[in-house]
Amino acid sequence: MRKTRTLLAALAVGLLTSTAALAGDVRVMWYSDGVEGEVMKDLLDRFMKENPGINVILDNVAYAVVRDQLPVQLEAGEGPDIARVTGLKALSNHWLDLRPLVADAAYWDTNFGEQADWMRPDGSNQISGFMTQITLTGGFANKTLFDQAGIAIPGPNATWDDWAKASKEVAASQQVPFPMVIDRSGHRIAGPSISYGANFMGADGKPAPLDEGAKTFLTKFVGWVEDGTMSKDVWVSAGGSTYRAGIEDFVNGQVPFYYSGSWQVPQLSTKIGTNFDWVATGSPCGPAACTGMPGGAGLVAIKYTKNPKDVAKVMDYLAREDIAKEFAERSLFLPAHKGVIEKGLDFKTDDAQAKAALDIFVKATTTSSDIAKKMPGWFWSDTVYAALVSRVGQAAAGEMKLDEAFARIDTDIAAKVKDSGR
Repeated sequence: MRKTRTLLAALAVGLLTSTAALAGDVRVMWYSDGVEGEVMKDLLDRFMKENPGINVILDNVAYAVVRDQLPVQLEAGEGPDIARVTGLKALSNHWLDLRPLVADAAYWDTNFGEQADWMRPDGSNQISGFMTQITLTGGFANKTLFDQAGIAIPGPNATWDDWAKASKEVAASQQVPFPMVIDRSGHRIAGPSISYGANFMGADGKPAPLDEGAKTFLTKFVGWVEDGTMSKDVWVSAGGSTYRAGIEDFVNGQVPFYYSGSWQVPQLSTKIGTNFDWVATGSPCGPAACTGMPGGAGLVAIKYTKNPKDVAKVMDYLAREDIAKEFAERSLFLPAHKGVIEKGLDFKTDDAQAKAALDIFVKATTTSSDIAKKMPGWFWSDTVYAALVSRVGQAAAGEMKLDEAFARIDTDIAAKVKDSGR
């Protein structure tokens, strides 16, 4: 029996880890929000034709695998050779320093330097990888529902209260289930909290207790869930820090206003088609700002690879200006590559709504607050997001009072800081 248990334990660990690639193999862990996985496969197939001695294996996985299982693999000194991740800073001690391996480190510094600190250990000049895209949170409105209800879409300086009022009127007129929906994500509710004056970062660089700005918006948000202004289903259908997007409610025409981000544009274009008209709106305003949360997904090299030189060749190829441009144009993502941004893009879509939405998000980057801009490169951001979604989710589900949720958020974060030894 003891031998059986030992064997089962070993098999369980094996399922959560992946052995290092064989010589000449480069394994990439990849998740997709839209069509970008298909684009990446095509690019890597072309790379292998140019580099026949390197076999690149693209493992398409669910985002939950990257978020939940990859950290376990990394802590065991295992994992893929390259991974697409959003947990950039918190896991940065596991990333490979590509600086001595890439063909031209200065090229990387020039074109990807603005976000390089998001994915490197504090105090280093490491080249860990590059952002596959820059993202910004923001809203989407079902223009057809607004038009049919005879309600004007709120303007660029509209507040969250303005959007709640207008969306409720539209939902009542068009008899749809909910006026608004926000992804079940701590990251997604952090931006509006900052618009209400929240600052999650203390003067010492560590997390600060929740302030009045954060409490004000989170109280408003839970109140909207309770009174039906905000979709409850998305937030109570999962527990803990589990992520759930509200995109299906929006693409099915069941909600007038959806708050998510720029990465959803390709999916909205594909799934909505000509079913109804939709527009990007930017982020509603609070008393302190009208900010979205910048961020994105980074493609990073893992330091446990057995083939660092081959990994560097793959990364150099994907970071090439022509390849980065093609990836952005075909995937409908905002690029991180400085040269590509300066020379402009021609997004490969016939959907005028998608092109207009991307333009709106580009303009919205000018309203991002300084606090929001600092969050992607802050070591503790993921810790804060996890505590927010977990406890606010419980409050939204009626499992605890708001005051208790606020206290638990602070104690959850404090425990993580203490356990880290930082």
